[in-house]
Amino acid sequence: MKIHNFNAGPSILPKQVIRKSAQSVVDYNQCGLSLLEISHRSKDFLEIMEKTTDLVKRVMNLNEDYAILFLQGGATLQFSMVPYNLMKKEAAYLDTGIWAYNAIKEAEKFGKVRIPFSGRKKDYTYISKTYHVPDEVDYFHCTSNNTIVGTQIKKFPHTTIPIVCDMSSDIFSRKLNFCQFSLIYASAQKNVSSAGMTIVIVKKEILGKIKRNIPSYLDYNIHIKNNRILNTPNVFSIYTSMLTLEWIENKGGLSILEKENQKKAKLLYDEIDNNNLFENKIHKEDRSNMNVSFFLKKKNLEKEFNSMWKKENIVGLDGHRSLGGYRASIYNALPLESVQFLIEIMKDFEKKFS
Repeated sequence: MKIHNFNAGPSILPKQVIRKSAQSVVDYNQCGLSLLEISHRSKDFLEIMEKTTDLVKRVMNLNEDYAILFLQGGATLQFSMVPYNLMKKEAAYLDTGIWAYNAIKEAEKFGKVRIPFSGRKKDYTYISKTYHVPDEVDYFHCTSNNTIVGTQIKKFPHTTIPIVCDMSSDIFSRKLNFCQFSLIYASAQKNVSSAGMTIVIVKKEILGKIKRNIPSYLDYNIHIKNNRILNTPNVFSIYTSMLTLEWIENKGGLSILEKENQKKAKLLYDEIDNNNLFENKIHKEDRSNMNVSFFLKKKNLEKEFNSMWKKENIVGLDGHRSLGGYRASIYNALPLESVQFLIEIMKDFEKKFS
Protein backbone atom coordinates (compact mmCIF):
# COMPACT_ATOMS: atom_id res chain seq x y z
CA MET A 1 0.00 0.00 0.00
CA LYS A 2 1.46 3.36 -1.07
CA ILE A 3 1.54 5.96 1.72
CA HIS A 4 2.07 9.62 0.84
CA ASN A 5 3.94 11.03 3.83
CA PHE A 6 3.66 14.80 4.32
CA ASN A 7 4.63 14.75 8.02
CA ALA A 8 6.55 17.82 9.22
CA GLY A 9 8.89 15.90 11.51
CA PRO A 10 9.78 13.20 12.19
CA SER A 11 9.29 12.95 8.48
CA ILE A 12 9.92 10.99 5.33
CA LEU A 13 13.40 9.56 4.69
CA PRO A 14 14.73 7.87 1.53
CA LYS A 15 13.48 4.28 1.35
CA GLN A 16 16.96 2.88 0.79
CA VAL A 17 18.16 4.66 3.94
CA ILE A 18 15.37 3.07 5.96
CA ARG A 19 16.07 -0.39 4.54
CA LYS A 20 19.81 -0.24 5.18
CA SER A 21 19.46 1.26 8.66
CA ALA A 22 16.85 -1.38 9.52
CA GLN A 23 19.26 -4.13 8.47
CA SER A 24 21.99 -2.57 10.61
CA VAL A 25 19.76 -2.99 13.66
CA VAL A 26 19.77 -6.75 13.06
CA ASP A 27 23.43 -7.11 12.09
CA TYR A 28 25.73 -4.18 11.43
CA ASN A 29 28.24 -4.72 8.64
CA GLN A 30 28.11 -8.52 9.19
CA CYS A 31 29.95 -8.12 12.49
CA GLY A 32 27.43 -10.25 14.38
CA LEU A 33 26.23 -7.31 16.49
CA SER A 34 23.38 -4.87 16.08
CA LEU A 35 24.30 -1.25 15.43
CA LEU A 36 22.40 -0.56 18.65
CA GLU A 37 24.83 -2.60 20.72
CA ILE A 38 28.26 -1.78 19.30
CA SER A 39 30.54 0.41 21.41
CA HIS A 40 30.65 4.09 20.56
CA ARG A 41 34.43 3.82 21.01
CA SER A 42 34.74 0.90 18.61
CA LYS A 43 36.50 1.04 15.26
CA ASP A 44 33.17 0.43 13.52
CA PHE A 45 31.49 3.47 15.04
CA LEU A 46 34.52 5.76 14.78
CA GLU A 47 34.54 5.01 11.05
CA ILE A 48 30.86 5.99 10.86
CA MET A 49 31.59 9.22 12.72
CA GLU A 50 34.48 10.19 10.45
CA LYS A 51 32.63 9.31 7.27
CA THR A 52 29.56 11.30 8.32
CA THR A 53 31.75 14.29 9.19
CA ASP A 54 33.49 14.16 5.82
CA LEU A 55 30.16 13.87 4.02
CA VAL A 56 28.76 16.96 5.76
CA LYS A 57 31.81 18.96 4.70
CA ARG A 58 31.73 17.69 1.12
CA VAL A 59 28.01 18.20 0.59
CA MET A 60 28.16 21.72 2.06
CA ASN A 61 31.58 22.55 0.57
CA LEU A 62 33.08 23.45 3.94
CA ASN A 63 36.77 23.77 4.72
CA GLU A 64 38.76 22.67 7.76
CA ASP A 65 37.91 25.87 9.64
CA TYR A 66 34.69 24.14 10.70
CA ALA A 67 34.04 21.49 13.32
CA ILE A 68 31.09 19.13 12.89
CA LEU A 69 29.35 18.02 16.10
CA PHE A 70 26.55 15.48 16.56
CA LEU A 71 24.76 16.46 19.75
CA GLN A 72 21.48 15.73 21.48
CA GLY A 73 18.69 17.90 22.88
CA GLY A 74 17.32 19.05 19.53
CA ALA A 75 17.40 22.61 18.26
CA THR A 76 15.84 23.59 21.59
CA LEU A 77 19.10 22.96 23.45
CA GLN A 78 20.92 25.07 20.86
CA PHE A 79 18.70 28.02 21.79
CA SER A 80 20.73 28.07 25.03
CA MET A 81 24.08 26.71 23.82
CA VAL A 82 24.49 29.47 21.23
CA PRO A 83 24.29 32.43 23.66
CA TYR A 84 26.15 30.46 26.34
CA ASN A 85 29.13 30.20 23.96
CA LEU A 86 28.87 33.38 21.91
CA MET A 87 27.07 36.18 23.74
CA LYS A 88 29.20 38.64 25.67
CA LYS A 89 26.63 41.43 26.05
CA GLU A 90 24.13 41.46 23.21
CA ALA A 91 23.05 39.74 20.01
CA ALA A 92 20.62 40.38 17.17
CA TYR A 93 17.82 37.91 16.39
CA LEU A 94 15.30 37.85 13.56
CA ASP A 95 11.81 36.96 14.79
CA THR A 96 10.37 35.10 11.82
CA GLY A 97 8.36 32.35 13.52
CA ILE A 98 7.58 30.46 16.69
CA TRP A 99 10.95 28.68 16.85
CA ALA A 100 12.82 31.93 16.23
CA TYR A 101 10.77 33.53 18.98
CA ASN A 102 11.61 30.66 21.36
CA ALA A 103 15.31 31.13 20.57
CA ILE A 104 14.97 34.83 21.45
CA LYS A 105 13.37 34.01 24.81
CA GLU A 106 16.33 31.80 25.74
CA ALA A 107 18.93 34.30 24.52
CA GLU A 108 17.40 37.04 26.67
CA LYS A 109 18.50 35.06 29.73
CA PHE A 110 22.13 35.74 28.77
CA GLY A 111 22.11 39.36 27.66
CA LYS A 112 20.39 42.00 25.56
CA VAL A 113 18.64 40.88 22.40
CA ARG A 114 18.03 43.31 19.56
CA ILE A 115 15.34 42.36 17.05
CA PRO A 116 15.96 43.99 13.63
CA PHE A 117 12.67 42.54 12.34
CA SER A 118 9.66 40.76 13.84
CA GLY A 119 6.82 39.31 11.82
CA ARG A 120 4.86 38.42 14.94
CA LYS A 121 2.16 41.10 14.58
CA LYS A 122 1.54 39.98 10.99
CA ASP A 123 1.26 36.29 11.95
CA TYR A 124 4.71 35.62 10.46
CA THR A 125 3.34 35.78 6.92
CA TYR A 126 6.34 37.61 5.47
CA ILE A 127 10.05 38.33 6.07
CA SER A 128 11.39 41.87 5.73
CA LYS A 129 14.10 42.54 3.15
CA THR A 130 15.10 45.92 4.60
CA TYR A 131 16.14 45.14 8.18
CA HIS A 132 19.57 46.26 9.37
CA VAL A 133 21.99 44.01 11.28
CA PRO A 134 23.80 46.06 13.97
CA ASP A 135 27.59 46.06 13.63
CA GLU A 136 28.30 46.11 17.35
CA VAL A 137 26.44 42.95 18.47
CA ASP A 138 28.23 39.67 19.25
CA TYR A 139 26.39 37.68 16.57
CA PHE A 140 23.29 37.66 14.36
CA HIS A 141 20.82 34.76 14.64
CA CYS A 142 18.23 33.76 12.06
CA THR A 143 15.97 30.79 11.35
CA SER A 144 16.20 29.87 7.69
CA ASN A 145 12.82 28.15 7.40
CA ASN A 146 9.64 28.61 9.43
CA THR A 147 8.22 25.08 9.63
CA ILE A 148 4.88 26.03 11.15
CA VAL A 149 3.67 28.87 8.94
CA GLY A 150 5.78 28.11 5.87
CA THR A 151 8.19 30.99 5.20
CA GLN A 152 11.81 30.73 4.12
CA ILE A 153 14.70 33.19 3.99
CA LYS A 154 15.83 33.34 0.37
CA LYS A 155 18.77 35.72 0.84
CA PHE A 156 20.97 36.14 3.89
CA PRO A 157 22.54 39.46 4.93
CA HIS A 158 26.13 40.48 4.29
CA THR A 159 27.66 41.43 7.62
CA THR A 160 31.02 41.37 9.37
CA ILE A 161 29.61 39.80 12.54
CA PRO A 162 29.14 36.02 12.94
CA ILE A 163 25.91 34.67 11.44
CA VAL A 164 24.22 31.85 13.36
CA CYS A 165 21.45 29.98 11.58
CA ASP A 166 18.89 27.42 12.70
CA MET A 167 18.43 25.27 9.57
CA SER A 168 16.45 22.51 11.21
CA SER A 169 13.78 22.24 8.54
CA ASP A 170 15.64 23.06 5.33
CA ILE A 171 19.25 21.94 5.78
CA PHE A 172 20.58 20.03 2.73
CA SER A 173 17.60 21.15 0.64
CA ARG A 174 19.35 23.83 -1.44
CA LYS A 175 22.74 25.10 -2.45
CA LEU A 176 24.07 28.02 -0.39
CA ASN A 177 27.43 29.54 0.41
CA PHE A 178 27.57 27.82 3.79
CA CYS A 179 30.91 29.47 4.57
CA GLN A 180 29.02 32.75 5.12
CA PHE A 181 27.74 31.24 8.38
CA SER A 182 29.80 30.96 11.55
CA LEU A 183 27.47 28.46 13.17
CA ILE A 184 24.68 26.30 11.74
CA TYR A 185 22.53 23.94 13.76
CA ALA A 186 19.77 21.57 12.71
CA SER A 187 17.74 19.02 14.58
CA ALA A 188 17.88 16.00 12.33
CA GLN A 189 14.40 14.51 12.13
CA LYS A 190 13.71 16.10 8.75
CA ASN A 191 16.16 16.07 5.81
CA VAL A 192 18.96 14.26 7.59
CA SER A 193 18.17 11.44 9.94
CA SER A 194 15.96 9.86 12.55
CA ALA A 195 15.00 11.98 15.56
CA GLY A 196 17.37 12.36 18.49
CA MET A 197 20.41 14.09 17.02
CA THR A 198 21.36 17.66 16.21
CA ILE A 199 24.08 18.61 13.75
CA VAL A 200 26.14 21.62 14.80
CA ILE A 201 28.54 23.12 12.27
CA VAL A 202 30.74 25.71 13.94
CA LYS A 203 33.64 27.84 12.80
CA LYS A 204 36.27 27.13 15.42
CA GLU A 205 37.70 30.64 15.47
CA ILE A 206 34.53 32.13 17.03
CA LEU A 207 34.79 29.93 20.15
CA GLY A 208 36.63 30.52 23.43
CA LYS A 209 36.01 34.27 23.62
CA ILE A 210 33.50 34.16 26.46
CA LYS A 211 34.70 34.51 30.07
CA ARG A 212 31.71 32.85 31.74
CA ASN A 213 32.05 29.36 33.19
CA ILE A 214 30.16 27.16 30.73
CA PRO A 215 28.89 23.71 31.87
CA SER A 216 30.86 21.01 30.07
CA TYR A 217 28.10 19.60 27.88
CA LEU A 218 27.07 23.08 26.78
CA ASP A 219 30.61 24.08 25.75
CA TYR A 220 31.29 23.52 22.03
CA ASN A 221 35.04 23.63 22.62
CA ILE A 222 34.92 20.77 25.12
CA HIS A 223 33.06 18.62 22.59
CA ILE A 224 35.70 19.39 19.98
CA LYS A 225 38.60 18.67 22.38
CA ASN A 226 37.02 15.32 23.28
CA ASN A 227 37.06 14.20 19.67
CA ARG A 228 33.31 15.02 19.53
CA ILE A 229 32.44 12.10 21.83
CA LEU A 230 32.09 13.76 25.22
CA ASN A 231 29.26 11.38 26.08
CA THR A 232 27.63 8.42 24.36
CA PRO A 233 26.24 9.85 21.11
CA ASN A 234 23.11 8.78 19.25
CA VAL A 235 24.81 6.05 17.27
CA PHE A 236 21.75 5.13 15.20
CA SER A 237 20.94 8.71 14.15
CA ILE A 238 24.52 9.41 13.15
CA TYR A 239 24.59 6.25 11.05
CA THR A 240 21.27 7.19 9.42
CA SER A 241 22.72 10.65 8.69
CA MET A 242 25.66 9.01 6.96
CA LEU A 243 23.32 6.98 4.75
CA THR A 244 21.19 10.05 3.94
CA LEU A 245 24.24 12.12 3.03
CA GLU A 246 25.46 9.30 0.77
CA TRP A 247 22.02 9.35 -0.89
CA ILE A 248 22.33 13.12 -1.40
CA GLU A 249 25.78 12.75 -2.97
CA ASN A 250 24.61 9.93 -5.23
CA LYS A 251 21.72 12.05 -6.47
CA GLY A 252 24.20 14.72 -7.56
CA GLY A 253 24.30 16.99 -4.52
CA LEU A 254 22.39 20.03 -3.35
CA SER A 255 21.98 21.67 -6.77
CA ILE A 256 19.94 18.70 -8.00
CA LEU A 257 17.87 18.54 -4.82
CA GLU A 258 17.21 22.28 -4.97
CA LYS A 259 15.78 21.98 -8.49
CA GLU A 260 13.59 19.04 -7.47
CA ASN A 261 12.33 20.87 -4.39
CA GLN A 262 11.57 24.02 -6.38
CA LYS A 263 9.60 21.99 -8.91
CA LYS A 264 7.52 20.25 -6.22
CA ALA A 265 6.84 23.51 -4.40
CA LYS A 266 5.84 25.40 -7.56
CA LEU A 267 3.37 22.71 -8.60
CA LEU A 268 1.69 22.74 -5.20
CA TYR A 269 1.60 26.52 -4.78
CA ASP A 270 0.21 26.91 -8.31
CA GLU A 271 -2.62 24.54 -7.45
CA ILE A 272 -3.40 26.37 -4.22
CA ASP A 273 -3.42 29.73 -6.03
CA ASN A 274 -5.62 28.47 -8.88
CA ASN A 275 -8.02 26.34 -6.84
CA ASN A 276 -11.20 28.16 -5.81
CA LEU A 277 -11.40 26.36 -2.47
CA PHE A 278 -7.88 26.88 -1.06
CA GLU A 279 -5.61 29.76 -0.13
CA ASN A 280 -2.05 30.37 1.06
CA LYS A 281 -1.49 33.42 3.30
CA ILE A 282 2.28 33.78 2.86
CA HIS A 283 3.79 36.55 0.71
CA LYS A 284 4.81 34.82 -2.52
CA GLU A 285 8.49 35.83 -2.36
CA ASP A 286 8.81 34.31 1.13
CA ARG A 287 7.08 30.97 0.55
CA SER A 288 8.91 27.94 1.85
CA ASN A 289 9.98 25.16 -0.50
CA MET A 290 9.82 22.72 2.41
CA ASN A 291 6.58 23.43 4.29
CA VAL A 292 3.54 24.52 2.30
CA SER A 293 0.71 25.82 4.46
CA PHE A 294 -2.79 26.30 3.08
CA PHE A 295 -6.38 26.78 4.25
CA LEU A 296 -9.88 26.07 3.05
CA LYS A 297 -11.76 29.23 2.15
CA LYS A 298 -14.93 27.57 3.44
CA LYS A 299 -14.33 25.99 6.85
CA ASN A 300 -17.57 24.04 6.66
CA LEU A 301 -15.89 21.80 4.06
CA GLU A 302 -13.10 20.60 6.36
CA LYS A 303 -14.82 17.33 7.22
CA GLU A 304 -15.28 16.44 3.55
CA PHE A 305 -11.72 17.34 2.56
CA ASN A 306 -10.22 15.50 5.55
CA SER A 307 -12.21 12.41 4.66
CA MET A 308 -11.06 12.58 1.05
CA TRP A 309 -7.29 12.82 1.61
CA LYS A 310 -7.20 10.39 4.51
CA LYS A 311 -9.09 7.79 2.49
CA GLU A 312 -6.36 8.03 -0.19
CA ASN A 313 -3.52 7.08 2.20
CA ILE A 314 -2.19 10.60 2.62
CA VAL A 315 -0.73 11.23 6.09
CA GLY A 316 0.63 14.25 7.95
CA LEU A 317 -1.39 16.91 6.13
CA ASP A 318 -2.92 18.52 9.22
CA GLY A 319 -1.62 22.01 9.98
CA HIS A 320 0.32 22.72 13.15
CA ARG A 321 -1.87 22.65 16.26
CA SER A 322 -1.23 26.38 16.85
CA LEU A 323 -2.33 27.35 13.33
CA GLY A 324 -4.86 24.87 11.97
CA GLY A 325 -5.51 24.45 8.28
CA TYR A 326 -3.16 22.19 6.34
CA ARG A 327 0.57 21.80 5.89
CA ALA A 328 2.29 19.71 3.25
CA SER A 329 5.92 19.14 4.18
CA ILE A 330 7.72 18.32 0.96
CA TYR A 331 11.20 17.42 2.14
CA ASN A 332 13.99 15.98 -0.01
CA ALA A 333 12.82 12.36 0.15
CA LEU A 334 9.20 13.07 -0.77
CA PRO A 335 8.77 11.99 -4.40
CA LEU A 336 7.24 14.25 -7.01
CA GLU A 337 4.47 11.68 -7.49
CA SER A 338 3.19 12.32 -3.96
CA VAL A 339 2.85 16.03 -4.66
CA GLN A 340 1.09 15.29 -7.95
CA PHE A 341 -1.22 12.86 -6.17
CA LEU A 342 -2.18 15.48 -3.56
CA ILE A 343 -2.83 17.99 -6.34
CA GLU A 344 -5.21 15.55 -8.04
CA ILE A 345 -7.11 15.15 -4.76
CA MET A 346 -7.39 18.95 -4.48
CA LYS A 347 -8.63 19.20 -8.08
CA ASP A 348 -11.23 16.50 -7.51
CA PHE A 349 -12.34 18.25 -4.33
CA GLU A 350 -12.80 21.51 -6.21
CA LYS A 351 -14.89 19.82 -8.93
CA LYS A 352 -17.11 18.28 -6.28
CA PHE A 353 -17.63 21.23 -3.94
CA SER A 354 -16.85 24.44 -5.80
